[in-house]
Order: sequence, then C-alpha cells, then structure tokens
Amino acid sequence: MTRCADLAADDSREGTAPPGDRWLLVEHPGPWGRVAFAQSGLPAAAVGAMDAWARASRGRVLLIRRPGRRAGDGPRRWFRVDSRPGHESVRTGTVVDDAGLVDAVTAPGTPHDDPLNLVCAHGRHDVCCAVRGRPLAAALAAADPDRTWECSHIGGCRFAPALVLLPHGFVLGGMTPAEGVAFAAGYAAGRIDPGYLRGRSTDPPAVQAAQRHARLLTGEHGVDALRLVAVEAPAPGRWRVVLGDPDVVVDLAERRVDAGRPLTCAATAPGWLREFDVLGTA
Repeated sequence: MTRCADLAADDSREGTAPPGDRWLLVEHPGPWGRVAFAQSGLPAAAVGAMDAWARASRGRVLLIRRPGRRAGDGPRRWFRVDSRPGHESVRTGTVVDDAGLVDAVTAPGTPHDDPLNLVCAHGRHDVCCAVRGRPLAAALAAADPDRTWECSHIGGCRFAPALVLLPHGFVLGGMTPAEGVAFAAGYAAGRIDPGYLRGRSTDPPAVQAAQRHARLLTGEHGVDALRLVAVEAPAPGRWRVVLGDPDVVVDLAERRVDAGRPLTCAATAPGWLREFDVLGTA
C-alpha cells in the first residue's frame, strides 16, 4: 500500500518545522489516542493545565515513552524545554501519578544538561509515523538510550520519520535510521546537518527556509550559527531574511502549490504545499 510518506518523497522539507518556543514532554507509555494528550486517559485537570500552558507560552505538549519498553508503576519523567535562541535549556522532574502532571507545567524541576532526541512514533495519528519512526527510534536508543524517546504527533507526517533535536528545536525528516544516529551525534557535538533539516521550531517558515539555504551556501553547521537578525516582507509572497554569524541575506519567494493528493494517510481531501524559491543571496 502506498502511504503519504512514499508520495511525499519529492516534497520540499524546508520551512515545515512545526511552531513552538517551548516543549512540555510527559512520559506516558500508552495507549495514546489520536489527539495524544487529550485522548490518552489523562485526567481533565492535567489536560486543562497543559493546554493553558501551551497557549500562554507558544508551547507544544508531547507524550513520550522509551522505545520498545513500557514503564511500570513507578515515577514518570517530564521535561520542560525552552528552545528560544539564547535561552536553550531543559528542566526535568518526575510525577508519581497523573494528578501530579498539573504541577509539572510550573514546577522548578532540575537542570538537564544533555540533549534530547525525540522520534515521532504516533501510529494512531498516522501509520507512517509508526512504520518509519520506530526503526529510527530503535537505532537511536541503541546508540544513545538515555537521550532517546518516542513521542506523539509532531506535524508533517509525510516527512516521516520525524526527528526533533532539543533543546534547540531542530526538526528533521525523511532520513534513514543510520543517518538519524549520525545527525543526533552531530547535534550533541554542536553541529546541525542541513541535509534533512525541515527547520527550527522557533522560526517562521520563511526563516527556516532561509537558514537552510544559508547553511548550504556557507557550509556553516554550528547549532547557534546564522541567527536571525531581521525578516522583512517587501511584497506579497516575498521575504528578505537577514542572518548573522556569519552575515548572510537571503531573498525568497513563497508559493502555495496544490498537492493534488491528501497529505497524510488519514486525510481525505487534497492538501496544499508551501514552497520557497531563492531569489538571491548576499
């Protein structure tokens, strides 16, 4: 059976990272509903607290679990991540039951210095995420078990497998398990490879696209390189993105393209794609 990720092999990835300045990750072994944190048996008070946190902080709430394992009845981890440039950080803590999740959105927790590798494996939301995500999660867990988690729906299922590298919020898609292991190791060493980069969650789509092109142009792979200085819209569908460290200006044209097909395995109506053309760089 041909699935959405097969049909999207030639779709442009750049500019498709889901938006989010912060992330709340909650260990919940399952089962996960289609809308993960709202339909997975969590108490209404916890769902309400997490939803309010996400709205107030431009945050994303994900359920996480260890690849290939189910947690027992003991304490479960949570992570609260700040991905904003210059504020990248992770704090963590535990809860003994679902009721404790209400406090996780504001609890101070403790600093967590290691990066986190998240792989979307949310099969109930989209089959491609499970079929392609679980082998990547297994490979990452074999190489770096403490940093690796399966997670619920991220967005852009057609680019499965989706890999999120935190705390920076870089989102990659479509790589093989071996490539994913190499990219995660590079990120832990302070580098980001633009080859499968969809973007950084803190940036709008045009900036995500501009940064990827700037990385390809300059060969600069540092995780903190090419910071956003300014973004302008000189005309409808036109963007000028000014980046620093090193200094690069990227002019882009944004197009909306009818895909002529549903974009996910669960969708029934044809969708549309956002694409960017580079008009010039300086």
